[in-house]
Amino acid sequence: MSDIKDLEQRISRALDRISRTVDAVRAAPAPQVSSPPQDVEDLRAQLDAERAKTAQLSERVNAVRQRQESSFTTLERRLARMTEQLDLQSLEMLRLKKANTKLIEANRQLRDGHEAMVIEPSAINRALVAELEALRAERAADMVEMEDVLGELKPLIATGDDHA
Repeated sequence: MSDIKDLEQRISRALDRISRTVDAVRAAPAPQVSSPPQDVEDLRAQLDAERAKTAQLSERVNAVRQRQESSFTTLERRLARMTEQLDLQSLEMLRLKKANTKLIEANRQLRDGHEAMVIEPSAINRALVAELEALRAERAADMVEMEDVLGELKPLIATGDDHA
């Protein structure tokens, strides 16, 4: 029981102290809010300046990113076009090699026939067909190469027209 009385007294004293503190706070005059000190104004101005710089830097970063993406896309297209050209050139070179191999074989047969003093008309015909095929393959390879050159010159001609 004595513990309860001690606790009641302690609580009562604590409530009295709280009551006095509340009365003192109410009785004290309210602090006057004056204009913010100059330091705060300076800090706000610096913060605004930093925000402006950050916005400018963000715009620059976005511009650089867009240029890089544009350049990357252009390079990807150019790579695809060059790969296609290389594939065409490879096919034409393979065709040219095959035609030249046939031409070499036909010429060998003609030489063998000439040495044996027996030239077959079919051997002459095969030689002429092989030579014609070789010429066509060479022309096709030249055309592919010319298309490559023209493909590289077109952007230069277009920029030349823009400057004129």
